[in-house]
Amino acid sequence: MNRRRLLIIGGLIAVPVIAIGVWLTAPLIFDKEVSEDFPMAANAEIPDDMTIEEVEAEMEDAADQPDTEANDDMMEGGPTALAMGNFVDADDFHQGSGTATIYELEDGSHVLRLEDFEVTNGPDLHVLLVPESNPESGDDIEGYIDLGSLKGNIGNQNYEIPADVDVSQFGSVMIYCKPFHVIFSTASLG
Repeated sequence: MNRRRLLIIGGLIAVPVIAIGVWLTAPLIFDKEVSEDFPMAANAEIPDDMTIEEVEAEMEDAADQPDTEANDDMMEGGPTALAMGNFVDADDFHQGSGTATIYELEDGSHVLRLEDFEVTNGPDLHVLLVPESNPESGDDIEGYIDLGSLKGNIGNQNYEIPADVDVSQFGSVMIYCKPFHVIFSTASLG
């Protein structure tokens, strides 16, 4: 009877331990690739009979057409790059590369764009805007803005920056593992 009870208790303990082990190691084994286009239609008025994806597809088709002479009366505009930086490794194990650029769109909103991005995968990675320009530890991230979970550890991706955030107050973009408080990669903005 005692042996059976020990097996049941052992089984009850083993199941959560195995589940946690899989959660921790799966990101190290599997990559998640993302390929988002730049949000070209972010400030466009979307007709009622179309989706954002359809508008962006039409805009891409128009961009592929031969150039024509433009009138001087056309307004200049479009997204403006405000700050940019290159991702660097946090250490020998937590590595990252690619660029982080903060853009101001025509409507005044801001977006963070990660391009040619690649980082070591890990559990529950988040994209942070950090006031410090060269953060070296979790102590250097006070006053950060969390832009959400990392969509993928490889590829081009966009993150909306809340309207009430003054982007000039941030010196870097950080990929951060929230459960273990570990920096995976940073990009100092300049």
